[in-house]
Amino acid sequence: MRVRKIVYPTPLSQIADIEDDNIDVFIELEDGTNISVVVCTPKNLISYMTKENIDFIPASPPDIIVKLLTEEIIEQAIENYAQEDAFWLKLFFVAGVDKTVIDLDRINLCLKEMKRINQELMND
Repeated sequence: MRVRKIVYPTPLSQIADIEDDNIDVFIELEDGTNISVVVCTPKNLISYMTKENIDFIPASPPDIIVKLLTEEIIEQAIENYAQEDAFWLKLFFVAGVDKTVIDLDRINLCLKEMKRINQELMND
């Protein structure tokens, strides 16, 4: 799906360290869907864990991770996430807003079926 517009509520020029920060990004898709995502850098994830004195990132809706917070890289990442009907952009967004939209029972059924198939393969 095509990205119609990308808006940065905080101007990229205000980011002190483009290697160690995160930013909200608003996206408008060609079908009129409006999505907000957080884009962060790997160093920002490390800084967060250090600041919080933890050794992992707690479970939460995923961020889009980029090497540097530049317009070119952020737009490349968003265009990539918008491929195939913007599946990943839409999934990240709805998971962050209301995780009940994802059918956990269906996921569990799929996992059960995958386990069955794997067991069959192991027995052949």
